[in-house]
Amino acid sequence: MIELDFEKQDGMIPAIAQDYKTGEVLMMAYMNREAWEKTLETGIAHYWSRSRNKLWKKGESSGNLQEVKEIRVDCDDDTVVIKVNQIGNAACHLGYRSCFFRVVQGNTLKVDGERVFDPDEVYGGSK
Repeated sequence: MIELDFEKQDGMIPAIAQDYKTGEVLMMAYMNREAWEKTLETGIAHYWSRSRNKLWKKGESSGNLQEVKEIRVDCDDDTVVIKVNQIGNAACHLGYRSCFFRVVQGNTLKVDGERVFDPDEVYGGSK
């Protein structure tokens, strides 16, 4: 088993999800050892939800799963880039393809993307 360094950041490592075809950064989340092992075991991205304090299979509520195509580990063994096939075309819980759908322009944020789905319809108004 590949051993990552989960000790530096209280049992968590940053995990960047990137579209394997285009290179677009879709999201950043955290993994603990359980999420890492589940991702390797299933080939579907799993993360640790800090807000819910539980293992989170990406897309379990929305259907927007992330099929793992490649994983890259940084030189310190404490950050990963997961190249994924974004099933459902949206990684962001707010309904956008990428969580990085806003651009800094001066002292404001400009939306630079279109919603792929309505989060109220998908999550029942809980997001």
